[in-house]
Parts: sequence; C-alpha cells; structure tokens
Amino acid sequence: MSIVKHEVSILTLRRKRNGQIKQDCKYTLYKKKRRKNSVLFFGIMTDVGMFDKIIGALMKKVGYNVVGVTLMTSIIAMIAHLDGAGAATFLITVPAMLPIYKKLKIWPTTLLLICVTSMGVMNLLPWGGPTMRAATVLGIEPNKLWMQILPMQIVGIIIALATAVFWGFVEKKCGAGVADGEEVSGTLQEETREYARPKLFWFNLILTLVVIVCLIFVKVPAYYVFMIGCAIALLVNFHGASLQNKIIKSHAGPAIMMSSTILCAGVFLGVMENTGIMNNMATVLAGFVPESMGRFLPIIIGVLAVPLTLMFDTDSFFFGLMPVLIEIAGKFGVLPAHIAIVMVVCRNCATFISPVVPATFLGIGLADVEIKDHIKRCFPWIWEVSIICLVAGLVLGVVRF
Repeated sequence: MSIVKHEVSILTLRRKRNGQIKQDCKYTLYKKKRRKNSVLFFGIMTDVGMFDKIIGALMKKVGYNVVGVTLMTSIIAMIAHLDGAGAATFLITVPAMLPIYKKLKIWPTTLLLICVTSMGVMNLLPWGGPTMRAATVLGIEPNKLWMQILPMQIVGIIIALATAVFWGFVEKKCGAGVADGEEVSGTLQEETREYARPKLFWFNLILTLVVIVCLIFVKVPAYYVFMIGCAIALLVNFHGASLQNKIIKSHAGPAIMMSSTILCAGVFLGVMENTGIMNNMATVLAGFVPESMGRFLPIIIGVLAVPLTLMFDTDSFFFGLMPVLIEIAGKFGVLPAHIAIVMVVCRNCATFISPVVPATFLGIGLADVEIKDHIKRCFPWIWEVSIICLVAGLVLGVVRF
C-alpha cells in the first residue's frame, strides 16, 4: 500500500471520531508555517539576484536562434516559478523576453503559451498552492502527495520543453528570425536589484539546491528545512537585525494571504464534514453516475479538469469541488488519493489560461495580448498536455481505477 493510501486510510478512521474541526485546524497551522517559510526563502533568493544571474547566463548562450529563444523561455519560466507565484513568474519572464520575441517576429501568444505550459507543470511542487490545497483536503503532508505526483510532473516537464522546441520550429517555419548578420538588440536585461549579492551567487545557488534536496530526501517537516534555509540566507546575505527585519516584512503580504486561505479552508472543511453536508451532497450527485462508470471517475475528472479550470478558481476547485468528488468516488471504491492526483495534475496545466485566475490577466497585460486570443491559442494545446499527463499517470501506475 502506498504512503498516500495509508495516510488517507488513517484520516478516514480519524474523521469518525469527535473533534475533527480541531484536527483540521491543527493541520492547517502546519501548512501556514510551510507556505510562509517557502515564500520568504525564494523571495530572498530573488532579492539577492540569484535568479537574474542564472537567466542572464542562459540567454547569452542563445543569441538570436529562434528555437533556442523559445527553449530558454521555458527554462526561465520554470526557474522563475520555483516559488509557485504566477504573478512573479510573469513579471520576470514576459518583460525580459518580449523585446526579443518582437525582434525575432515571434507571436507574443507563443511566448505566453510556452510560459503557461512550463508554469503549470512547475506549480505541482509541494510548496505550491494547488498541491498544498489538495493535501489539506486529504489531511496528509504535501511532500507525500508530491512524491506520488512526481513521475507525472517529470513527464510534464519533458512535454513543456518539447512544447517550446516544437513552437520554435513552427515560428521559424512561419518566417520568425532575423536576417543574416543582423544583431538582436534588447537581449535580456539583468535587473539591478537594491539587495543584489553577485559575489554570493555560488553560495546562494548551493544553499537553494541543498534546501530542495532536503525537501525531497530528508524525513523532517518541510518548514524546518525552510526555516533553517531562511536563517542561513538572511545571516549571510544581510547584516544587521534592522535590514533582516525589513526583508522579512517585504515578503509578509503573500505569505499571510496564503496562510489565511489555508487556515479558513481547514475550518470550512471541518464544518462541512462534521455536519454531514458533504456526505449528503455526494450521495445525491452519486445517484446520477451510472454504476458501470463509477470506477472510471479518475479518468472522467482528469479529462474534464481543463474545462472546469476555466470556471472554478483555485480555492473553489480544491476546497469546494474536490471534497465532493472524493466522496462521490468513494461510493464506487475509488481511493481519494487518485481523485486528488488527477485534479491537481490535470487542472494545473490550465491554471494560467483561466480567466478566473488573477495572474492570467497580469500575463496577458504584460504581453499586450487579448484574453480571447490567449485562450484560443493555449486551450487546445494545454488540454492535450493535460490528457498526456493523465495517460502517463495511468501507464506509470500513479493513477488506478
């Protein structure tokens, strides 16, 4: 039995006891610690210019090769999205790459398509919002859910890189590029940050890699790893308590917003389950599902995840829709973990083409693209990527029915 299945079995037994609301609140406090520390750690790495230096070095290798530019766009979006913040990724990637795309005569919609495909698969990281929300609903640690998802994420990363290469060749075939001997002006500009620490680049890079490795392989709560990483990063990069306090406060807003969301969701789920509302809703909806189709719910949900993403925002999708679908699937013997996995992976592919996700509007605004053009270009491709990830999950045994 997998770790996730074991944890869900324990959760089911716990929820038969009294005091489930207290249990959910206690667990969401753990999520708060984790999310706050991850936001702070990656925020510090951005402040000191570590990501800027990596991105600048990558782009210098590419020059004005169309396929190289599109491939680097995907890699840059993945690196920028390590903190799981869609708005920050668009702010780093689109303004830097758009002048190059215009010079090479590459459509800005292609820039957004490559960005959202790369961001969608990177958003599966355990400190990202969707994975944490799904883990909260299941009542397990995000790392344990992520380890189940990881094979599908690896497939998704390969698809994202292939997407960039494919569309690079498509754009080149359609006439993108520059004339022989023509220079590309407006190569990637490295932002001069107030707190940039170029001399500490290698230290910060090694520290980031150590933190990521510890998150995957070290069996301690993730917030311990992030707390230690934050403490080391602050002590080495910023001297003086006042400056360190200023850096911490500058990243407090996003951390508090996510923490408040997770805490309120835990209370909401506890109330819904203990009052029996969730179970009654599932019973009614399950009556509309033919008995012969019940065991195929993970596949049905996975296929429909992308269209549903256009209608549900992140919180309502995971905290409203997922618990109901888990209850329905349970009546047909489908494990909660399998429903959660397909909803997280397949839905994430389409996160940043959804008109109910605020970061989508930031991205199209930066690229000067209409929302209808963005969805028209991205939707069919992203849906195919989502289905490929679902098939990969079925073939690899991550999802069963």
